[in-house]
Amino acid sequence: MKKRLLILCGLLLSVYQASSQTYEVKSPDGSIQIKINNSDKVSWSASLNGNLIIENAEAGMDFSSGTDFGFKPKVKKHTVKSVSETIYPVVSHKDSEIKDEYTELSILYHGNYKLNFRAYNDGVAYQFIDDAKAKRNVISEEVKLNFPEGSKSLFPIEESMYSHNECYYLDKNIKNISSKEFCSLPVLFITDKAKVLFTETALHDYPGLFLKGNGNNTLDAMFPKYVLEAVAKNGNSDRVQTITKEADYIAETTGKRDFPWRVFVITDDDRKLVESNLTYQLAKPAAIKNTEWIKPGKVAWDWYNANNIYGVDFKSGLNTDTYKYYIDFASKNKIEYVILDEGWTKSTTDILHFNPNMDVKELIRYGKEKGVGIILWVLWKPLDENLNEILETYKSWGAKGIKIDYMQRNDQYMVNSYEQIAKECARLELLVDFHGAFKPSGLRRTYPNVINYEGVKGNENNKWSNENTPEHNVTLPFIRMVAGPMDYTPGAMSNRQGKNFAISFDRPSSLGTRAHQVSMYVIYEAPLQMMCESPSRYYEEQETVDFMTQIPTTWDKTHVLEASVGNYIALARKKEDKWYMGAMTDWDERTLDLDLSFLEEGNYKMEIFKDGVNANKFAEDYKVETIDVTKNSKVTVKMAKGGGWAAIITKK
Repeated sequence: MKKRLLILCGLLLSVYQASSQTYEVKSPDGSIQIKINNSDKVSWSASLNGNLIIENAEAGMDFSSGTDFGFKPKVKKHTVKSVSETIYPVVSHKDSEIKDEYTELSILYHGNYKLNFRAYNDGVAYQFIDDAKAKRNVISEEVKLNFPEGSKSLFPIEESMYSHNECYYLDKNIKNISSKEFCSLPVLFITDKAKVLFTETALHDYPGLFLKGNGNNTLDAMFPKYVLEAVAKNGNSDRVQTITKEADYIAETTGKRDFPWRVFVITDDDRKLVESNLTYQLAKPAAIKNTEWIKPGKVAWDWYNANNIYGVDFKSGLNTDTYKYYIDFASKNKIEYVILDEGWTKSTTDILHFNPNMDVKELIRYGKEKGVGIILWVLWKPLDENLNEILETYKSWGAKGIKIDYMQRNDQYMVNSYEQIAKECARLELLVDFHGAFKPSGLRRTYPNVINYEGVKGNENNKWSNENTPEHNVTLPFIRMVAGPMDYTPGAMSNRQGKNFAISFDRPSSLGTRAHQVSMYVIYEAPLQMMCESPSRYYEEQETVDFMTQIPTTWDKTHVLEASVGNYIALARKKEDKWYMGAMTDWDERTLDLDLSFLEEGNYKMEIFKDGVNANKFAEDYKVETIDVTKNSKVTVKMAKGGGWAAIITKK
């Protein structure tokens, strides 16, 4: 639903036509300005508070036939509108009401295409629209970005475009990014005057964008080619493919259509990166009407903890008894779902039948009896080969959703596959969690049953790596999470400081403190939020579980209180009549004084989960305490190395 106020005008104070081929557009608050120049190419620049941030960026599209976009452009006419509306998300990842205000310049060119530019108070975006009806191929798209001398990037470098898009962020000077180095999106750029988060949204029937360096201050888009043939790697892989034949183009089109929005969050305040809703605002509205059945919630998850159930009289593993134990744990702790991850099917390719040691129909029945829904993990490749029958079978069993893994591609076929899966699951009222996936790119608004995405270096990396550090964890909210929700899978109870950490696949630990993990439930946006630890261990940590399970997975309001990319973050979120706060730090001990003026008048109880006095030595040390506060209070948050802090605020 939208409550809309739309103002149409020929010329506004926020739009200035410098000449017949040059336009300037300002954001509603006047802080951001876009200048568009139409000469040999379409180029544009963006400024924040009068400071040039992006200079002479270029936009264009090259087709197999007909008019190319953005090359020797001739303006036919232009229109301007100022929009103020309110968006009410079906699944409120960040805010239940989003104020959508922008100034839009739409330029119609000879050749029957448009280019729309929007200026928001927190960024800019542009999108090509093809008004022709011809069937043709997209050979390439030009997205050339140019940043001021000395600019840097936190660059999520990739080795291949065939990727899970799970990256660490390398601190690089832009001019040192060579033409052989490229990254997936989203990516953050840092200039003297501002930060720029670049990503895309409204990605439909088109390949995902990657960005490569040039050994100078510019970067260029690159795209996976249209896939003509892909075969199982080594002839028998159930999940990894070899692309054996590609076209010389990136996409096939059939005429009139919109292309994806290129999105730039621009700010000199790190807090605004986390608060931005631009990727949701620019996405296509919901394509389904009945959404009452879409229920976010927490999930008891098995794969991270390797089914290490103990203190029981049955042998734990991939069997019915183990998963009834998970269901019982979820039911006792009011956890909405249990996932059956890899191993529940007869084989990874025969996903219509289940492991003979697991009675999945009985588990779904038992879960329903206990008020717990079951979500089924599947590989993309066999699902893609028999989509309708498999989904209808899972629905007939009573499953609540699917977790799809090992897509690893961003080409046009794969992007379309995401949407086809989302559409069919919506028809059958099934939730979707994409793993082995590219970043959220707008589909979650169009099909709100797409309730989470991976595409992030999350807790599972603790099983084989020591690189999921607190610094990485406090970088994610400013880059990956700006694109949309992320299935980081928090909740580890085995917590270590760096010198105590050891890699173990079957008994993993996390880097940082217990409170660092707990705070993720407030800070990390994930409407389908995992609890990754073994239920047996959770039973031993009931005080921690009781705190975590009080924290919602969707939000009505979000306020970021303190923030510095890669260093620390502190925020407050509201759900109904309660407020929840979370703070995290990198490897530095840190003290933050947080103002509670976001509260309304009245007296409140604040329940706090914080690092214990010995957390610098023993990362599992924590303390729970309760204090009284009002909107005039300030709280001092002291965090250990790799520490965290969380609070639940209830009105008395």
